[in-house]
Amino acid sequence: MIISNRGKYTVVPLLVNGTSQDVMIRSADTLLCTLREQLGLTGAKQACGNGDCGACTVLVEGKPMHSCLLLTIETLSSGITTIEGLIHSPVRKAFVDNWAIQCGYCTPGFIVNGHALVTEHPDADNERIEEWLQSNLCRCTGYQEIKDAIKSVLAADKLIDPESADASIQ
Repeated sequence: MIISNRGKYTVVPLLVNGTSQDVMIRSADTLLCTLREQLGLTGAKQACGNGDCGACTVLVEGKPMHSCLLLTIETLSSGITTIEGLIHSPVRKAFVDNWAIQCGYCTPGFIVNGHALVTEHPDADNERIEEWLQSNLCRCTGYQEIKDAIKSVLAADKLIDPESADASIQ
């Protein structure tokens, strides 16, 4: 639903983190730019600009998407969740507890993607975790801590100690 046109800009409502907010966009504006520049939500990062790295990952209707590849106009009737909207996600805490961060630039994208993974696949195995993590890149870590963080959330959901879960797999 378009609220008003102002020359080359259009004012439209955008549902972000459960709140509808009016934003002024051009038809070529990416969701990433709108989130960062219009709404001040800077957790999603501009890195590669072509969907390869995942630093800009947000949830659109619960699905992880690279916001650098989405036009804002494409998401008008969708619910968008950013890292700022996942303040109480157990994945955030698991990343801290498992030291799954280095410089932190890619961390919000990994957390958003990890949140979607544990929500959509609460029984994810190592193969599925590996598959999901392929959409995000980190230049600072070997990914093991990130995998451990995701596994700890999955194990906690099953009320199993992650260390004993790993021992039972071996």
